[in-house]
Order: sequence, then C-alpha cells, then structure tokens
Amino acid sequence: MHIPSRRAITVAVAAGGCFAALLLAGDTAPMNEPKQKEFTQAQRKWWAFQPVRKPSIPAVKKTGWVRNDIDSFILAKLEEKGLQPNPPADRITLLRRASLDLTGLPPTPEETRAFLADDSPNAWAKVVDRLLASPHYGERWARHWLDLARYADSEGFKSDETRPNVWRYRDYVIRSLNSDKPYDRFVKEQIAGDELYPNDPDALIATGFNRHFPDESNARNLMQRRQELLQDVTDVVGSTFMGLTVGCAKCHDHKFDPILQKDYYRLEAFFANTRIEDQASLAALKDRKAYESKHVVWDAQTKSIRSEMHALAEPKLEELWKEGFDKFPPEIQDAITTPPEKRTPFQWQMYYKAKPQIEHPEEDGAKKLKGEQARRYKELSRQLAKFDDIKPRELPVAQAMIDNESVSPKTYVLRVSNYDSPMYEVEPGFLSILDPAPARIVKPEGVDSSGRRSALANWLADANNPLSTRVIVNRIWHYHFGRGLSGTPSDFGVMGERPSNPQLLDFLTSTFVENGWSMKKMHRMILLSATYQQSSAYNEQAAKADPDDKLLWRFSRRRLEGETVRDAMLSVSGALNEKMYGPGVFPPLPPGVVTRGGWKKDESISEANRRSVYVFVRRNTRYPMFVEFDMPDTHESCARRNNTVSANQALDLLNNELVLGWARDLAKRVRNDAGMTRESQVERAYRLVYSREPKNEETQAALAFLERQDKITGAKDATFVDFCHMLLNSNEFLYLN
Repeated sequence: MHIPSRRAITVAVAAGGCFAALLLAGDTAPMNEPKQKEFTQAQRKWWAFQPVRKPSIPAVKKTGWVRNDIDSFILAKLEEKGLQPNPPADRITLLRRASLDLTGLPPTPEETRAFLADDSPNAWAKVVDRLLASPHYGERWARHWLDLARYADSEGFKSDETRPNVWRYRDYVIRSLNSDKPYDRFVKEQIAGDELYPNDPDALIATGFNRHFPDESNARNLMQRRQELLQDVTDVVGSTFMGLTVGCAKCHDHKFDPILQKDYYRLEAFFANTRIEDQASLAALKDRKAYESKHVVWDAQTKSIRSEMHALAEPKLEELWKEGFDKFPPEIQDAITTPPEKRTPFQWQMYYKAKPQIEHPEEDGAKKLKGEQARRYKELSRQLAKFDDIKPRELPVAQAMIDNESVSPKTYVLRVSNYDSPMYEVEPGFLSILDPAPARIVKPEGVDSSGRRSALANWLADANNPLSTRVIVNRIWHYHFGRGLSGTPSDFGVMGERPSNPQLLDFLTSTFVENGWSMKKMHRMILLSATYQQSSAYNEQAAKADPDDKLLWRFSRRRLEGETVRDAMLSVSGALNEKMYGPGVFPPLPPGVVTRGGWKKDESISEANRRSVYVFVRRNTRYPMFVEFDMPDTHESCARRNNTVSANQALDLLNNELVLGWARDLAKRVRNDAGMTRESQVERAYRLVYSREPKNEETQAALAFLERQDKITGAKDATFVDFCHMLLNSNEFLYLN
C-alpha cells in the first residue's frame, strides 16, 4: 500500500486533497498497469505499419508515354481499368503550373519567352531545376509546412498576445527548404535540435515547432494548462510526423487504430520535461563577449540613474508580484516559494509556468507610479536615454522549447485525459504495435537536458520507420497534385483513405530515403514525369471509371490558395517586394476589422507588399483575404486545406480596394511604354497575366469592351484599369491548370 509522506499530505490537504498535489510533492501513483491488450492479426497487417519494401517496376503496354518510373506505376493502374492518360499540356500551361506549384509566382514574360525558344531535349528539366534553385521555392513550400506546424505570431485565445520572435521559426523553415536540408535532419532539429545539435542556433530555433501551441498565458490552473499544452504537442507530432490520429487515444484505447491509451502517454512522456524558453540566445560566443564588454561600460555610467529608477518602481513591482501570487492555488504557491534546491521536477515545471505572471519588467511597475514619483521616473528615463549611443544592441533570441533539466517529472496515464485523475505511471515509448519496449534514453553530453526528445527524434527520422517516411512522401505528392496517394495525409489509420497506388507510394518512399531524404530530388522526379505533365482536359469515359481522378488519368485543376492569389497579383502588377525574412508585415485591413492584440497601422506600402508568407499571423484575426480563400484555423495543425468556391471570394476580389489598387498598378505597368496601341496594350496585359498572347476573338472582345466603356466613362485610363481588374479576377489566373 502506498503511504504518502507528511509533506505530501500537507500539500494535498491545502489543495483540497487533489492527486496533483501528491504529484507536486514527488510521490507516485498507487495504481498498477493493466494487462497489455493483444492486437488482432488485421491490425498487425495494416498497410501503414508494414516495412517499406521497394517494389519492382511494373510492365506496361504504352511504353512510349513513360518518361520515368513514376509513369510505369501510374500507367499500370490505368491499364488495369482500361483507361488512357491524357496527352501532355501545352508548354505555357506547363510553365505556369510548375512556376505556381514550386514558387507560388507566375512566370515572367522573359521566362516564358526563354522556355518557348528552348528546343533542347532537356528544356523542361532546366525549367524545373531553375525553379527549385529559386529562393521563392522555400517561401512557397514553407507555407505548406507552416500549416502543419500551426504557425502563428500570437498566442490565441482571449488575450492573443504577440509572440515577438517566433518569426525566426518561419524563416528557419524557408532557409531549410531552400538549402534542401535532408528531411531526417529537418525532423530531428524540430523535435530535439537543442539536444542533438547544441552548437547550431538554427537547431534551437527549430524547436519552435513545439512552441506553436495556442496558449492562454494568464491561466491560473497551471496543472491543467500544462496538460493541455502537452496534449497539443503530442497530437501534432503524431499527426504531422506519423500520420496518425493519436489524439483519439488520450481518453481510451483508439476506437479504430491499434494505438493504446498507454501509447498516447508514452509519447507524451517524451515532452514531459519541456518548458517554454522565449529568450533562447542565438548569439555566438564572441558576440556574447562583445555584448558583455560593452554592457559593463554602459552599466557603470548609468548605475546611479537606474538604481534610483528601480527604487521608485520596486514597491509597485512587489505589489504586482503579490497580486499574481495570491491568485494561484496553494500547491502552485508552494512550488514558487519552495527553495530551488528542494523543488521536485514537477514543481520546477509549475514555477516556470507561474514566473511570467508574477515577475514583471520594471516598466510595468513604473506605469503605476503617481504624482511626483511618476514625474521623477520620466525625468530619469530621459537621462538614461542619453546613454543609448553606448548601450549595446540586444542580442537575437528565439522562442523555443527546451527541457527544464536532466530529471523529468513522472508521466501517468490519465483517466479520460483529466490531469487530476492519474491511473498508472508510464515511461517514454513508441507505438506498442511497432515497438512495445520503453525507449532507450541517453542523456546528451554538455546539455542539461533529459535526452528524451532525442530518442523520439531518432525514431521518427529512422529510415526503417514505416510511418514517417511514407507520410512525408505522401505529403509532397499531395501538394503537387492536390491529393495524396493516400487522400488523408495526416491519417494513415483505418478511418483514413487507403493508398490508390500503394506500390508507387512504397517505391517513392524507398527512393526518397536512397536519395538522402532530399525533398528537391523528389520534386524533380515528380515534375519530370509524364503524369505531372498531363493536360487537365476532361475525358468522359475516364471520369465515369474514376470520377475523383485517384488514378491520375489527368492533372486535376484546382484553385490557388489565398496567399498565392495575393502574391501572383502583386507579381504581375509589378508591386511585389521580394525582400526575404524578418518580422511579420501588416498589410492594410478592410474597414471595420478590429483586432485583439493590435495590427500595425503605419506599415509602409513597400513592406506591406511583401510575400504572403511574411504577413503577420494573428490567431484571432487572420488576414481577411486569406480567410476568404480557406486559410486554416491556426489553432490546429492542417494537413489539407479546403478548396471552396463561394460568392464571397468573387465579391472580395471585385470590391477589395487592394485588388483594385493592384489592377491600377498592372494598367500602369502595361502602359509604361508610350505610343502603344490599344491592341498592343491588350496583348501585353495578356502576356503579363496569363503568360500567353490573346486569341483573336479575345483581342476583339477586349477592344470592344474598352471602346464601349470609353464612351460611357470618358476616361480611357479608368477603362483600362477595369480591363486589368477583370483579368485578375478570371479563372485562368486564379486556378492551377
């Protein structure tokens, strides 16, 4: 029988007898683990859990269509159904498709002319290589990963406070993709970069993947808050890297998939010791030393001023500390006041979560000063500002997730996921159906960390992991074709969609690992296939046999995402600012939009016209144009966006002042050369917007429209703006064809 210590009883009584108080005191749960559940033969044979085996290339009849091995797998399935693939798309369609797909921007007239003039056998390969080498590739494909990571620049929930340095994670993703960082390294850095690569600042930034949870930062029930954040991290890691809905097992064994409730908490245990670190230094040793030497000088010359300022603010800071402290329940207060050398690992967790609510910057205390004290503080602030020229610039910091120390709190399986109802203790481990033994944990050298996340990172990035390897290849396919070989990219379980071509998925997965986990090589292989280069023409017979185009008898057209629509409009209008990286930007909001947490109103037009991946993401007020075009809720991981067509989208593009402004910029760009005829202007507009010449009937229709509108408005310039506005609103511009 378990007998809690006297200290544990005292804390438990003070907290109303809750079990969490025993956990804070370091005691263990009094329940034994139940007998291991046996998996069925069908569960053990489920396709996603089978080892990846590279299949042989299937034989096909129409060998002349095949351009690489992908096509053999696709054609074999089509021939089984008596279907034929579509002929290739025309060159301009292909160029626009690849440009928008890989970079999120339409081709320039110069790029179009160069491709059309290149009659070499490898002309298309040169286009693909150029696009993959473009810095815009990382900006385009980072958007896909940021959807999975539920990236945002704010906390979410009621207060929705800004996360001032989280943008460094977004830039890390862009740089990683542009450098073709091997995916296994990409995974390891995001799960345990601080442990595995302690001397690499990028690896520390990468741990921000698990910092992107929405958070009610002023919550007082810190034990519940901790559990909710751990669940968020566990759910997102499970869906993003393993393609499984592990979150369904937090309250009971998964109803459909072979994921035990115990497995959920074994996975959670890898993160049990993590904490938010929003001031993680990125500076090199030499930069830190230079900063410290400059700071010594500034410190000496401003010491008397700062001492007086602190003396004025200190009483108010103490009031704020007490006000925050008094709002916590007794067990949290105990964690705060327990001497550091006596705190349990769980108390350290609670201390770090409570710290931002009780410790305030001096400015917060100064804001509460009144009368003469307030006047004196302002005067001292002015005096202090005179020394700004010798004050060193603050060193860069990242918002990361690290371990508290090397010793982790215990993890328990919870009854219906209630933090206050633990049942039995578990150690870090993987899915029992793949590896039932506890994970082997090795504490990293030179880092005060548990090493738990390193074990998980190495397992996820193992070439023999049948889940994580298939998942990323299926995601790449999904983003190229609008549908993965499995149509549910984050659910490889029973309720997900079985692969339409499992042999091709395993072939690509094997090839991906053989090629050093290179995403760019996988892109290249896909784009050089005849499958990717098919036209999107409709075939009634094929559509009857395969209405969802799962067998890829054609390239399915789809509408561009809101971010790409905006970027493409900025690009063809000549207004796009191609500056990369840095804090988020704030394009103008439509009238009447109110943001909780604020929106920078004085952003310069040049900054506001940067690419959409740099637009500030405020969780509770996502940018309206993006929301209209199905931007996901950034409180959650998104594996595949909706692709809706609604009247609101058309009305937004027709009435949005920004879109109208881009139409004006486009018209100005077209008319930039003096002496052009109306017919020449129409042709140039078509080349900029559609990358092609207008057909004769299109030219005549455009000229008739312009002539008619000129008579009505009497303003030729305004009429041509209307014409450009129409081009930007057309399906040919808004769709990937």
